[in-house]
Amino acid sequence: MTVSDIVVDVCRGGCGGMWFDHLELGKLDDQEEAAGAELLAVPREPAVRVAHEAPWGCPRCGHPAMMRRFYSPARAIEIDECPRCGGIWLDAGELATIRAQYASQADRKAAHSQAARDIYKRQVAELEAEFAAEDADAEQGGLLSVVHRLLRFL
Repeated sequence: MTVSDIVVDVCRGGCGGMWFDHLELGKLDDQEEAAGAELLAVPREPAVRVAHEAPWGCPRCGHPAMMRRFYSPARAIEIDECPRCGGIWLDAGELATIRAQYASQADRKAAHSQAARDIYKRQVAELEAEFAAEDADAEQGGLLSVVHRLLRFL
């Protein structure tokens, strides 16, 4: 299907999935974008299922294994992405869920920024706890701990 200036490969009458080449999905993933609404009603055969248990290759470049990852910090949809060409496969209904997650691009960016801050805070807290434990051990005269800490620093 051609949507705006994007050609999306769609499995009409089959599984209802769709393939987006690198960076295409980002042009259609917000509900405020008029383009893409016609992709929400792709006819499909309910009996056809995509088996995610077995690894499968990229339909675009042939890379032997697609990666599964969450599309956004909301972790509502797990997508299949090619690590080589960056193409994305969405199963039936996933585009609708992605578009419903955020009302605007600004909301999406705010969620990503908050997720990055949360990850940073968690990593800092883990490092502080690790160094506090090593400091406590060093205060007890643990020469081995001091050497270990020095080696980790280097």
